[in-house]
Amino acid sequence: MSTALLTDHYELTMVDAARKSGRGERSAVFEVFARHLPQGRRYGVVAGTARLVEAIQEFRFGASELAFLRDNGIVSADTVDWLEAYRFSGSIHGYAEGELYFPGSPILRVEGEFQEAVLLETLILSVLNYDCAVASAASRMVQAADSRTLIEMGARRANESAAVAAARAAYIAGFDATSNLEAGRSFGIPTRGTAAHSFTLLHDSEEEAFSAQIEAMGVGTTLLVDTFDIEAGVNTAITVAGTQLGAVRIDSGDLPIVVRSVREQLDALGATETKIVVTNDLNEHTIAGLRGAPVDVFGVGTSVVTGSGAPAVGLVYKLVSRTSDEGDFVSVAKRSSLKGNPGGKKDAFRDVPGGTASEEIISTDPGFSPPQSARELVTAFMTHGEPTAASAAHEAVKAARNHHRNAISELPPSGFSLSAGEPAIPTRVI
Repeated sequence: MSTALLTDHYELTMVDAARKSGRGERSAVFEVFARHLPQGRRYGVVAGTARLVEAIQEFRFGASELAFLRDNGIVSADTVDWLEAYRFSGSIHGYAEGELYFPGSPILRVEGEFQEAVLLETLILSVLNYDCAVASAASRMVQAADSRTLIEMGARRANESAAVAAARAAYIAGFDATSNLEAGRSFGIPTRGTAAHSFTLLHDSEEEAFSAQIEAMGVGTTLLVDTFDIEAGVNTAITVAGTQLGAVRIDSGDLPIVVRSVREQLDALGATETKIVVTNDLNEHTIAGLRGAPVDVFGVGTSVVTGSGAPAVGLVYKLVSRTSDEGDFVSVAKRSSLKGNPGGKKDAFRDVPGGTASEEIISTDPGFSPPQSARELVTAFMTHGEPTAASAAHEAVKAARNHHRNAISELPPSGFSLSAGEPAIPTRVI
């Protein structure tokens, strides 16, 4: 399916006007960055880049797209003809998926003719703003969970396509599984799920429902014990399944108190290895509040797929350099109040002396030599319109997950705080 009309009207009118002014063919450099992190955040997480590269390859104007533009008079006939042959032929560089970013980090750089590159603005921001929001929230939840299992289960709280993207982003950030089967098929993410309250209510008794589930799924399944009364539900679960029951799930109540009570009850019944799964509108703060409770698995829905209060992370796509009539590159920048940004094409490095990140270094000087303890952050995704690597979707997600694990390990301890504060490391622009 073409992605060409997943864009805003003014992207096309800018191209039309730039072509008429004779400036459309000027070489241009656009960069994606955030002026600041969402309130209370110490770092952000890059996600969605591989999805974006695939979407850009599908950015083609076919007969139906061209007919829509022509019939609605959105651009001139000359530009319609130009769009018919449109293929992005430039280069894209940026931070690897799973990488951390901070205010001003040039997480994506798009180079090409203005008329080619400006068309991609909305698509780029649509993918990255959402995927980075989910990954950033998910990473905080992973840290709050302190090595305990996390399942993403927010499909019913998001657009059907966004739900798949959210599962992918959450997995990159360290979640262990998803409830979304399409995400499992498309990206190789482990899937989990057993039964909801409706399954219990379908049967004439809780005991009958549990027996049916055990017969179908085996004793290692997870039984939902809070449909009626949690204490009674736990007793029934162990009566039906025995002490080798895999887990019980709790979806209601004052979780810190309920979880401890259920753990004591399971242990008293001899089910010492039966795990406890909790759901019930969790976020990073409620997960952190359960850090001392005997929870084995957290299931997170609404909060993770909506970015836990930051459904978009404020990424912008700005022109930072373009050629003059003489063909020389000229740095350009917006100077609006509170919306300014440094001009010029940028590279970025993270100084990691002794294995702990100390600062982000952003440079517009192509001759800049970073400290020996710094690692380069910008890598190539597309050159001359073609992807630089042809990784399978499953492998790309696996690589991004591993990259995030390594990147997050470099943060200083203050970076993991859930309270409001400054970014985990400062950014220095040279």
